Amino acid sequence: MNNSLLRKIRIVVSLIFFITTTFLLIDIYGTLSPSISNKIIFLQFVPSVLKFITIFSVTAVGFLIILVVTVLFGRVYCSTICPLGVFQDVVNWISGKIKRRNKRRFDFLREQKLLRNVLLAIPIVVFLFGSTLAINLLDPYSIYGRFSGNFFRPILVRANNLTAFIFESFKLYMVYPYSLKVFNLIPFIITVLFFVLVATMAWKKGRLYCNTVCPVGTLLGYISKISLFKIIINQEECLSCDICANECKSSCIDCDNKTIDMSRCVVCFNCIPSCPTEGITYSISYGKKILKDNTSAEQKRIDISKREFLSKTTLYFLSLSTLAAQVQKKIIVTKPSTKPIFRKSAVSPPGSTGVEKFNGKCTACHLCVSSCPTQVLQPSFLEYGFLGILQPRMDNTTGFCNFECKICGDVCPTGAILPSELEKKKLTQIGKAKFVKDNCVVQTQKTDCGACSEHCPTKAVHMIPFEGTLVIPEVRDDYCIGCGACEYACPTKPYKAIYVEGSRWHQVAKKNVELKKQEAVNTKEDFPF
Repeated sequence: MNNSLLRKIRIVVSLIFFITTTFLLIDIYGTLSPSISNKIIFLQFVPSVLKFITIFSVTAVGFLIILVVTVLFGRVYCSTICPLGVFQDVVNWISGKIKRRNKRRFDFLREQKLLRNVLLAIPIVVFLFGSTLAINLLDPYSIYGRFSGNFFRPILVRANNLTAFIFESFKLYMVYPYSLKVFNLIPFIITVLFFVLVATMAWKKGRLYCNTVCPVGTLLGYISKISLFKIIINQEECLSCDICANECKSSCIDCDNKTIDMSRCVVCFNCIPSCPTEGITYSISYGKKILKDNTSAEQKRIDISKREFLSKTTLYFLSLSTLAAQVQKKIIVTKPSTKPIFRKSAVSPPGSTGVEKFNGKCTACHLCVSSCPTQVLQPSFLEYGFLGILQPRMDNTTGFCNFECKICGDVCPTGAILPSELEKKKLTQIGKAKFVKDNCVVQTQKTDCGACSEHCPTKAVHMIPFEGTLVIPEVRDDYCIGCGACEYACPTKPYKAIYVEGSRWHQVAKKNVELKKQEAVNTKEDFPF
């Protein structure tokens, strides 16, 4: 195959992966079914590893395919499949267009091996101790997932709503408005900081983030050193003109010594068509000499004189503290009630089996957040403790878990939320409702309500005699699944009269045999709200 054609193929393939992954992460229409979304995410490296560890199934062997491909062809995952990698290419391409008068040039940069190894080791070590915090922060797919959810998805929502408004003026209702129910400040700020970091590095130095920070890039980089096909400099044809190095967005081509650092090469093929001779090619590497024979031992020696300052960058991770391991969350609303509500444990999604297991598998990619039709799943700050930062939680002040929905488990790429049959999900007890009588309007204002009972899908919340003709809620724990419909419906402010206390480990609720009978009695009644 013509080596110059490889670059065009790589661009087309990368755009296909990038566009489909981005649309999946911002899809507000529910266009893509879980079966399609699972195929799109199948080859994402970290989610595939975690899902394989969780379910040990052939449906989660995408990472093994990536490893085989890397052994054969190098870091093509980074250049074509990883959405954050392609995002950096897009940013750098825009930078080049803006700076076209002074065409951007890349220079060879020495490998920051210590920093790369530290940032590879930290996620692995932290994960072995039972936390995915470092993976959450550094996994490229999850980082891009948060970019999409916080920046690109709101843009789509505004465009959708503008289109709906225009169509409505012409009496056309084929597009309906969509509203984002809540804005999470702290997770948004964290995402903005990462966005600025990645975008700035890409704007100025191309794939610098991939080759200094990204642990997946470091791991695949080491494997690519033994790949069958490599970018190779032909010692006899090379003129040491630096043209290929100026086009290398990984800054890994050393024209002075006519070498390529394959641990940082992302196989983008930008260098090949730029060469005025045939001094650089992509071909089988074994049996070919890559280094010059007269390269001295001093030149081959890894330069460690400039690395000491890099160790300071690890202080942030070494100073992480678990002092904020559990911050209780006060429920804030706006209507007078007297008794504050404090939740001892955050509520994790159905299918996660429990908070600890969920925190140990979730990478905070926010695909479930984007897919949730009621928007009850929201990024956490300290609700799970510091080690669970950014991971989705059930926010029942924003929405409730739809009794007939199991989308989050179907789309989760890591196995943190396992898919399950709908009937099983309907009996999964993720928490239990707690009734606060002193906040209930039946108690404080001596008036009828019953919103919590009316919205409870299992009738775990039912009404019992109170005073005179008044009735007041009572929670039957055996039937409660913790969906939060009662909390969401409760009208009391600023504190709810009923809320869901999360279960550290999910349980199985009893099936309410009275439910069908109750539904039959109420079928002819008007909905009271």
